[in-house]
Amino acid sequence: MGAHVATVGVAIFLIATFLDWVSTEGADSTSGSGYETDTTIPLIAYLGIGLVVGVQYALNRARGRQHRGLSLTTMAVGIAAVLLSLSYVFDAPGAFERGSDLSTEIGAWIGLLGAIVWSVGAGLLAKEPEGDDDWTDHRTEAHSAH
Repeated sequence: MGAHVATVGVAIFLIATFLDWVSTEGADSTSGSGYETDTTIPLIAYLGIGLVVGVQYALNRARGRQHRGLSLTTMAVGIAAVLLSLSYVFDAPGAFERGSDLSTEIGAWIGLLGAIVWSVGAGLLAKEPEGDDDWTDHRTEAHSAH
């Protein structure tokens, strides 16, 4: 289930990438999508796509239906996406360089939602013992006996 939740989160984050993340106020007000605003936003989204493709493939091919390193990496990148989205929600990076005050738009909020779903899904997958290399060794058997 975690892999599917993470996939939905990545899809939400990808959609949010093309929505407005910031806007300026005043006579010449303008807005910018995540794609236009910061190249890091689509990079994280595209990296997420690659990770969930790998996770979905692992559901069918990997021993124990997952690869622990892949699920943990997916979770780590999801957390990075949460932090990136939060930075835009609280105070858009680069406002000083752009010489204007930036307001947060709906894309940053939807990106945050997608990133949280992504991270939680990857965490659900990672907590399952099936991806551990030692999931049938004496430590696992001793722990399950208690």
